[in-house]
Amino acid sequence: MPLRTWLSRAQPQAGAPGLESIAISINEWRALAQDAAAAGYRLLTVWASTNLQGTTFLRSAFLGPHTGVLVSAECETPGTVIPGISDLFPAASRMQRAITDLSGLRFADSDARPWLRHGAWSPQFRPLVDATQPLEAAAERPAEYEFVKVIGEGVHEIPVGPVHAGTIEPGHFRFSVVGEKVLRLEERLGYAHKGIERRFTDLPILEGHRLAARVCGDSTVAFSWAYCQALEGMSGVRIPPRAQWLRALALELERIANHLGDLGALGNDAGFGFGLAQFSRLKEKLLRVNQGAFGARYINSFVVPGGTQSSIGPLDASNIRECVGSLLHEILTLQEIYAEHEGLRDRFNGAGTVLPTLATRLGLTGLAGRASGQAVDLRVDQPCEPYATLVPIKAVRQEGDVAARVAVRFEEAIESCRLVERILETLPAGAHSAVIGAPAGGSIGAGLIEGWRGTVFVALEAAPDGGIRRCHPHDPSWQNWPVIEHAAIDNIVPDFPLINKSFNLAYSGHDL
Repeated sequence: MPLRTWLSRAQPQAGAPGLESIAISINEWRALAQDAAAAGYRLLTVWASTNLQGTTFLRSAFLGPHTGVLVSAECETPGTVIPGISDLFPAASRMQRAITDLSGLRFADSDARPWLRHGAWSPQFRPLVDATQPLEAAAERPAEYEFVKVIGEGVHEIPVGPVHAGTIEPGHFRFSVVGEKVLRLEERLGYAHKGIERRFTDLPILEGHRLAARVCGDSTVAFSWAYCQALEGMSGVRIPPRAQWLRALALELERIANHLGDLGALGNDAGFGFGLAQFSRLKEKLLRVNQGAFGARYINSFVVPGGTQSSIGPLDASNIRECVGSLLHEILTLQEIYAEHEGLRDRFNGAGTVLPTLATRLGLTGLAGRASGQAVDLRVDQPCEPYATLVPIKAVRQEGDVAARVAVRFEEAIESCRLVERILETLPAGAHSAVIGAPAGGSIGAGLIEGWRGTVFVALEAAPDGGIRRCHPHDPSWQNWPVIEHAAIDNIVPDFPLINKSFNLAYSGHDL
């Protein structure tokens, strides 16, 4: 039936603006997902949760053009195999595998290989459900992972990782190649799994923002804001206007810092060390201003329930304004240098192409999605304050290659500089925080923030003792990692580091 028929049963969802919630049976879940796909909705995330009465729910979130729906499907019989939705939303495949590893639910269409477990716990142990794991099962030797084999004349495999030559997080990439041309790439992640979702349940709900800020270090403002947005919606607290604008200031500074770092690294991967030197200098300049204004180079303790931990004074505002003004001038100069550099054009143009049709099919999101014609930015499409007032300009390209992703980064960094200047000009006076209490046990909230990489989502459930019953953070890397496997096809192996960096996805934010 049309999605609007399902939504006629929906109720407003506490937390992010534009969200609704609907309760259905597990037998209705796939039908709703089919209708959501037909209506052009995107799958945001899928996770499992157990309520205060011990009933297990399969929860999922779908986003439309200007709205979203959180779906709760009761799993009536434990152990029942659930109809999967990976044929409708390919990104669901790894999410379903993670649910099986963590909560024990199984899906009819799911890949049976473990995704997060890596032999760290027995197949019978469910970290988000069972209290303790038998000691004898903890040291289980992991089974050999069955990578998909590509067979043919001249085909050979190149395994890379999980331990890499650089100081980076672990991930395994299995290339099937003929000569240097990539026929297939298969990823295996999960090596950085930290047990964050389980750890949340040990914390008071008013303290969970500290852990949320550390889910992914390059998106600390986005995750802590999404957590607080969910909590504040559950508690019915409206934060002061000054706090709203200060949060946006921190988020845009986070966006600028990441784009500066990536633009330098992309230049370096293409053999242009000058770009790395210049953008590293600019990023360091910004991080030092962050340290002075917020007390931290990466602003990981600034967003708190009810507002912000601190405010900024006239001197801090002046320093930020001066820094961003000089950054803007230099970014524009470097944009021209990158555009005119023949070597960069040769390496960027046509590398790692994801055309808009494939991006739509696979659910590519965030800045990588906008470089492939996916004109989605929650700051514009589903804005929370102050973005409805700021009205950011979307950066969108259609080419879908490394060059397009570089162009989107330049345009977003420039736009964020403009937004920071506007925020500082308009920053309201008054308090920067409000008093907030723990929400009622059993209540559910959801937070949605457009981080620099894409949509950051946090679903939060309150326990009756002031604790956290369940917290599910979601990084856009879940959607985008599988797309890199397609982007690498028909490219040469030496171009993979460049292609990979052009997406710059999170291992840590993915392996919760």
